[in-house]
Amino acid sequence: MYRLTDQQKEVVRIASEVADGVIARYAAEVDLNARFPSEAVAALGETGLLGLTVPSEYGGMGQGMSAAAAVLDQVAQRDASTAMIYLMHLCGMACYTANPAVTEVHLRAAAAGKHLSTLAWSERGSRSHFWSPVSKAVQNGSGVLLSAEKSWVTSAGHADGYVVSTLAANAASPTETALYLVLKQDSGLTVDGPWESLGMRGNASAPMKLHEVSLADERAICVPGKGFDFMLGVVLHWFQTGNAAVSIGICEAAIQATTTHLTGQGFQHLGSRLSDLPNLRARLAKMRIETDKARAHLAKTVEAAEAGDASAMLMVLESKASAADTALEVTDLAMKACGGAAFSKHLSVERTFRDARALSVMAPTSDVLHEFIGRALCGMELF
Repeated sequence: MYRLTDQQKEVVRIASEVADGVIARYAAEVDLNARFPSEAVAALGETGLLGLTVPSEYGGMGQGMSAAAAVLDQVAQRDASTAMIYLMHLCGMACYTANPAVTEVHLRAAAAGKHLSTLAWSERGSRSHFWSPVSKAVQNGSGVLLSAEKSWVTSAGHADGYVVSTLAANAASPTETALYLVLKQDSGLTVDGPWESLGMRGNASAPMKLHEVSLADERAICVPGKGFDFMLGVVLHWFQTGNAAVSIGICEAAIQATTTHLTGQGFQHLGSRLSDLPNLRARLAKMRIETDKARAHLAKTVEAAEAGDASAMLMVLESKASAADTALEVTDLAMKACGGAAFSKHLSVERTFRDARALSVMAPTSDVLHEFIGRALCGMELF
């Protein structure tokens, strides 16, 4: 459905091999112990996939949203935690690529598999309204001091680079923000607690604190005060479509596990399989239909976004909410179709059920997106 070129298909094939050979091998244990999937991230780096969207002039693969969506879909089918880590890295790469004068060395490092990036946007004070940080940069000679309490930072403590949002030093409104590159070794950056969650237990999406982190003005990713425009114009498309791809990968994993269970298990005393029951086949069919619909919507959205279509923004807003709702429905159907075997963790279905719950509450939440879409349809300002 993603309409990939032969080159892109080869990239997805490589991603699929990594997903099967490494990511899937550790997925259950990563979930059980709520640990960061270091083996999976290392494998993505070794195969050049951390440089998937890095421009070729910096050593990367130079791929766009279509390839990214297809690769994220494949990764999420094996482990949603790794897929979310990878998505946030790709969002970080989108920021880096927009300002290579600041980030070239890190773009090259990512292409070589030696740099993992992420976003540090949501704050305790403004919760899921990540576009309105309450922290504010303080001008400090030829640089700034950053102090903030970030509430959800994927790969917290593991990433090498953090794109941090804050109000610009001279901000007069909540959207006059700035984005800065903070590196792992910068003094004053700490993880502020463990990550213990219902789903996506391996993505280390923990709170972080920045205490008077001193940065030169040259660390600014965009013009101070224009961070909000940068978020919407550069990062939003990547995050929304990538998030949708993760939801769809979770759906696909649930379908595969459910199909295997229904066709491989049965009633020995009756000489029948679970798949002989029409109500279970109907649930599986519904899962397939809804997943195909969500993937088709995402493919069309990515196509419109890459073509610069005027309808793309509305479709981008729709993509995350639509796919997240689908993941909730499909994984619920999987639990019902597989019954006690799923409930008792004999299958991976229970993990996909939990992981799916994360996507709808990840900012911008499904509720917020429905509000944005409704306002857009009514000709109202979104913010």
